[in-house]
Amino acid sequence: MKHLLTLLSIAIVATTLSACNTISGAGRDVSAAGREVTKGANTVERKIQN
Repeated sequence: MKHLLTLLSIAIVATTLSACNTISGAGRDVSAAGREVTKGANTVERKIQN
């Protein structure tokens, strides 16, 4: 039973750590997309003003 709990704990920790990396990567992707949308909006704004 103790070995089962140890293995389960290791599995939970490994899953949690990989989820953190995935969430971090998703955050970077969303941030990059936001920057591109901002660039596009700024380009359109400049064209409208000229």
